[in-house]
Amino acid sequence: MNHNKESNTMNQSKQFVLSSVALAVLTLVGQAQAAGQAGPAPQDAANAAVTQEIQQVVVTGTASASGTRKIDTAFSITTASEEQLKAAAPSSTADVLKLVPGVYAEATGGQSGANVQVRGFPSGSDSPYVSIQLNGNPVYPVPVLSFFEGTSAFRLDDTIERVEVLRGGPSTIYSVGQPGATMNFILKKGDDTPERTIRLTTGTGKLRRGDVFIGGKISDGWYGTIGGFYRQGQGVRDPQFKADDGGQLTATLTRKLDGGEATFYVRSTDEKNAFYTGVPLISSNNGRSISEFPGFDALTGTLMSNEMRRFTIEAAPGRTLERDLADGRGMKATVWGADYEQKLGGWDVSNKANYFSGDLNTIAMFTGNNPVTAAAYLAAANATHNPLAAATSGSMTYVNGSGVVAPNQQVVQAGLWSVEKQLSSFTDELRVSREVFPGHTLTVGGYYADYRSHDEWYLGNSHLMTATPNARLINVSLNNGVIVSRNGKDGNVNYAPQASYTGRNLALFIADEWKISDRLRVDAGVRRERQKVEASISSLVTGDTDNNPLTVYNNGTSIAAGPYTPLERTDSVNSFTAGGIYKLTKDSSVFLRANSGHTFIYFDDMRNAGSQAVLNDRNRIPTPEVKQYEVGFKTANPLYSAYINAFYSQFSGISFQQLTVNGDVLYSVSGSRGHGIEAELALRPLKNLQLSLSGNYQKSEYRDNPSITGNEVQRQPNLQFRFTPSYRIPLGDNALKLYGAYTYIGDRWADQQNLSYLPSYKTLDLGALFNISDKWEVRVSATNLTDELGLTEGNSRLTGAQSSGPINARPIFGRAVEASLLYRF
Repeated sequence: MNHNKESNTMNQSKQFVLSSVALAVLTLVGQAQAAGQAGPAPQDAANAAVTQEIQQVVVTGTASASGTRKIDTAFSITTASEEQLKAAAPSSTADVLKLVPGVYAEATGGQSGANVQVRGFPSGSDSPYVSIQLNGNPVYPVPVLSFFEGTSAFRLDDTIERVEVLRGGPSTIYSVGQPGATMNFILKKGDDTPERTIRLTTGTGKLRRGDVFIGGKISDGWYGTIGGFYRQGQGVRDPQFKADDGGQLTATLTRKLDGGEATFYVRSTDEKNAFYTGVPLISSNNGRSISEFPGFDALTGTLMSNEMRRFTIEAAPGRTLERDLADGRGMKATVWGADYEQKLGGWDVSNKANYFSGDLNTIAMFTGNNPVTAAAYLAAANATHNPLAAATSGSMTYVNGSGVVAPNQQVVQAGLWSVEKQLSSFTDELRVSREVFPGHTLTVGGYYADYRSHDEWYLGNSHLMTATPNARLINVSLNNGVIVSRNGKDGNVNYAPQASYTGRNLALFIADEWKISDRLRVDAGVRRERQKVEASISSLVTGDTDNNPLTVYNNGTSIAAGPYTPLERTDSVNSFTAGGIYKLTKDSSVFLRANSGHTFIYFDDMRNAGSQAVLNDRNRIPTPEVKQYEVGFKTANPLYSAYINAFYSQFSGISFQQLTVNGDVLYSVSGSRGHGIEAELALRPLKNLQLSLSGNYQKSEYRDNPSITGNEVQRQPNLQFRFTPSYRIPLGDNALKLYGAYTYIGDRWADQQNLSYLPSYKTLDLGALFNISDKWEVRVSATNLTDELGLTEGNSRLTGAQSSGPINARPIFGRAVEASLLYRF
């Protein structure tokens, strides 16, 4: 499974797409003609879907709560219906973003803990430039904290009607003011037509899942829904315990009003999800070739095992904590929300509010140093640990089952970390719009957020284990009395802060939309926002938890101690947006857009500052600023659809942090500049046949930091695209839809220094949907059908080049197959 970067990779990929399109057309012409000769087809669902696309109304990024037709918006937005979401077979919420050009989601950690990169926005991990919304309100108002990114607080199920993903555009002035991507999930609401479904799903990794949804009219003017899921599974990478275990329940209640409606919703999630980091691999040819580590399946293997599932943290002298890897990066939280929209005497009034509270903890394994032989590890231990007398030899034995570890056995170190986060927030956005004179609509509004986090961290806690799937733990003793590893533990807790944080944001905005003519419409908006954040952070001391210098694995343990350091900072920023759209025809248009937005410092910037003086130094920790410019073209008709835009972005004051294997935090500030083109294209040359292509090409480089200026922005492919053909075959009262996806992800650099190379990769997915009358639905899908070995990240806790020999890196998941049966009752 070697992956070599060749000079003609891009050309081959383009040829593949063109050949696939031609082959699909030629093959299916005969099928379509045969179907036509067989007699009249039933109601054409494909044509209905096209009509729905042309008339699609979006509400994300629009001034009016009632929304605007997608094709009439002067910004870039991607939409996906419930069926499109299911056909994409996303492995997690973050994986939905593979449908969005200009966004690259590294969804290889499992259900939570994704890294998401937005076109040219410089970030190294998590998703600082992606905000997750439910019904137009942020689930949690801060998009990212250490060990928390927005998609971790959201689970997909059958209660979702659609998703809208806005990139840049007017999002800088509305809601949280996210300048990157806003991912807005819209819940289903009850209506006069009842909907009742039950879905059972099974698949790779012993997946067992059940989904239920019921919605409809309760009484005159009242409508409601209730639904959710429960699942269990071992995962594609089997850790020997349940990788996913838990469920979710969502309910809505809608009251129709004169000229509007009010909707109340609650969503409660209680699920445990295993979190996957790197696995052993072999790198060669300066990182251009990646192959499997001997004895380790890179596509299905994980180091996690029952042997290390329950582990102990030595937090302080006389204080130990018990943790369970099966808790993973789970979620136990509830969000309550209320949406109100109504026309009142010529005014359009909208208010969206929610309250979120819960625990989003991380109990997980994080790989450390690259694999070495047991003999090399023992030699290094002999050279390092000589407190009383020179160590000349030692023993390495298995923790369970006894037995001596062979000298040539490859071993690896991995930390078993515990990060507990208790989060809560309240957000509210009020908007009022009025047509002040014909064609001229003014919108004013305000946004308020109050959010909190209480953290307790224990990082480090290194364990020595075999570099094998479901690894075995290893004990190490030297002949001078030193215990290097006991019960597998060979390293202390090296970073253990405790902290409480609060934040408050208040923003006021005004937007003006002017319909100059039937063809030309322009808009502009400004936002003034103030943020105040406060923190109380523990001091750290080091100590020996058992007061025995010979047990070196717990010497120098990081311990939270008083006094606590209070920190606070207040920032005020201005944002703006301006754009215009010119309609070429009823269903085609061109648009221009410019905006200037900001992100604030977050809680982790305060902790890393360490002092009030550093925190207040705007040169050290500035308020990041981004400027974006777009020009685009949109059209949709029964034959084809096209959404194309070119963009340019410029950043300054972007903070970056990296946690290394020894607990150090590397911190830097830089800017960047990028440009590119994005496209979503669809061609319908024959009845029931659609050929879609989406993707982007972008070029972004760092600036404002001499050590990395001119380097490519890390972890972002210059080229990525997704080709998705689908064909619907009417079968009397039934129908069969066949679909697939060929995805290409270009090569990237794993680090800012452009030393650690990540090769390009490509995947193939296939699926089939069989509708049996209007009651039954059978769906089968397969992802990464060819078992492609592609990397999403290198060893993010090491610096420098990692280009030769054994490494730790995180690959995509291997082949996974799912089958579901849905019944409408």
